[in-house]
Amino acid sequence: MLRSRWIKIALFVVCLVPFALLARRYWQDDLTPNPVEFITHYTGNWAIRMVVATLAITPLRKLLHLPDLIRFRRMVGLFAFFYATLHFATWFALDKGFDMHEILGDFTKRRFIIAGLTAYVCMVPLAITSTKGWIRRLGGRRWQLLHRLVYVTGVAAVIHYYWLVKSDIRMPLFYGSLIAILLAYRATVWVSARRAPAVSSHAAH
Repeated sequence: MLRSRWIKIALFVVCLVPFALLARRYWQDDLTPNPVEFITHYTGNWAIRMVVATLAITPLRKLLHLPDLIRFRRMVGLFAFFYATLHFATWFALDKGFDMHEILGDFTKRRFIIAGLTAYVCMVPLAITSTKGWIRRLGGRRWQLLHRLVYVTGVAAVIHYYWLVKSDIRMPLFYGSLIAILLAYRATVWVSARRAPAVSSHAAH
């Protein structure tokens, strides 16, 4: 238990490092000639990396036979939400200056904004219900169903990134490939679990 606590502390520090590096660049006035664009891309990149890491924990714990990895999924997921919130806030406050007319205009003119907002909106209930108290309130089954929104988040985030970059699509395709592999793994496990009772029933007859 003590070891797990120290690992959680270490993981917390690691997940906070990108924010610390961004803060240092801000303090040193080293945010490139276009600081708003830099912060937007930086926080967005870390948000999608954390989403991929969150999705990877369950397959890794099974493939590596490390069940305790599940203890760290909530923290990584909350950091994904943290960086996504910074990403959204940068666009909403620094880029658009809270100008609702311009913001609403972006929704009609830029489809990547809609995909990005979809990803972020899906993350909100996941962050809110990440506590043990919410698991008890919702019940394990309903909580698991709700938290499948992380799959929608991952797909929408990749689409957002892909539509945003326009020309150099290497990184969106990279993250998209990772998420596709992780979702394919989950689909395979789900199909296998569904087939197992049917096979057992057939064998019994």
